[in-house]
Amino acid sequence: MTTVQGARARARVEITAAIKDEARTQLAAEGAAKLSLRAVARELGMVSSALYRYFPSRDDLLTALIVDAYDAVGAAAEGADAAAAAAAPDDHLARWTAVCRAVRAWALAHPHEYALIYGSPVPGYTAPQDTIGPAARVGLVLIGLARGAHRGRGVALPPLPAGLRPEAERLAADLAPDLPPALAVALVAAWAELFGLVSFELFGQFHNVVEDRDAFFAASAERLGREVGLLPAL
Repeated sequence: MTTVQGARARARVEITAAIKDEARTQLAAEGAAKLSLRAVARELGMVSSALYRYFPSRDDLLTALIVDAYDAVGAAAEGADAAAAAAAPDDHLARWTAVCRAVRAWALAHPHEYALIYGSPVPGYTAPQDTIGPAARVGLVLIGLARGAHRGRGVALPPLPAGLRPEAERLAADLAPDLPPALAVALVAAWAELFGLVSFELFGQFHNVVEDRDAFFAASAERLGREVGLLPAL
């Protein structure tokens, strides 16, 4: 019985992976708004009723793809930080830029999955709570870098306008109660600018504007780290 159950579990994993792979192919060809369970089933040689046992609705399949995409870019960010930390644990600015470069590299390698999570919302789809944890992974890496710098050599805190203090204190309380409010504001701004840079490049806004995009991004990523207050290596 155990052998049979194991075979069934492996088959389910394989079929689930095949469904998601075909769905990603559809994303690339048609976009998320046109994702169809019937079309996925047809391409896989399955009847629709069989596919519904794996994903009861289009939204369930979309959620699985979204979670996978967030987890993938999050893992890329975490891996880049771990590698940079192994080389220079106290160089938080270098670790920051390594994380930013990893996010960009993942996006350029997976443009349709990036568009699914950071592009236009899918009509009729509302992301469930399941997506919140995976979506936070890149941000948590950036917060962790700022926290490590703050506890170590310290950070050059950016100025905080008086009118922004209530919002800054709310952000700090929600995201990182152990960090100064000014640092929380700078982190949120840098997080938004990071994905803005990636989106501009991926979606064509830099066409006929920025030519050396590697150098431009590297300099921009370092600037964001400095604006957060991270200090260069001694």
